[in-house]
Amino acid sequence: MSLKTSAFMVGAIMIGAVSMSGCATKGFVRENIAAEDQKVTTVQGRVDQHDQQLAGLDRTSREALERATAAGKLAEGKFLYAVVLSDDSVKFPVDRASLSPEAQARLMDLVAKLKAENRNVYLEVQGHTDASGPPAVNEKLGEERAEAVRLFMNKQGVALNRISTISYGETAPVAPNNTRTGRAQNRRVMVMVLA
Repeated sequence: MSLKTSAFMVGAIMIGAVSMSGCATKGFVRENIAAEDQKVTTVQGRVDQHDQQLAGLDRTSREALERATAAGKLAEGKFLYAVVLSDDSVKFPVDRASLSPEAQARLMDLVAKLKAENRNVYLEVQGHTDASGPPAVNEKLGEERAEAVRLFMNKQGVALNRISTISYGETAPVAPNNTRTGRAQNRRVMVMVLA
């Protein structure tokens, strides 16, 4: 074998080796790109999920701000008087938010008084419960009681934008919760009239 032939063979082997290593490198690169693309897709999915959560929190924050603003307007008002629906005839039964005929009559009297006074007033309707049951259930029940009063008063002509509701649940008792009489007194709604 001549020196030229052997140099040619070595050159051919080198060219083959380089071209084969180039193919291996392209395959390696393609595999790594595919793996990185998968990681990017996964991260993008997480980012989209977080964006959705933030949008939900933003909506909740806006609603909370609106409620706080309305409560602030009420708090700025001067207290005029309060009507308490807790007499024996209008107490709320256990786990109920419906208004008795007696409670409706008391509210009709309040509406008539408001119309006779012809003043721009705001009403804060506070819902209260006794301490029987879980606090979360009592919170919801207090809100349902306040909302029942709010809707009834609206049907009688009081504008909804002048009435706000708040639930105190079991947190503001007026009597001990360890007796039947005390629990009955704690199941009440208070209507605060503010100028």
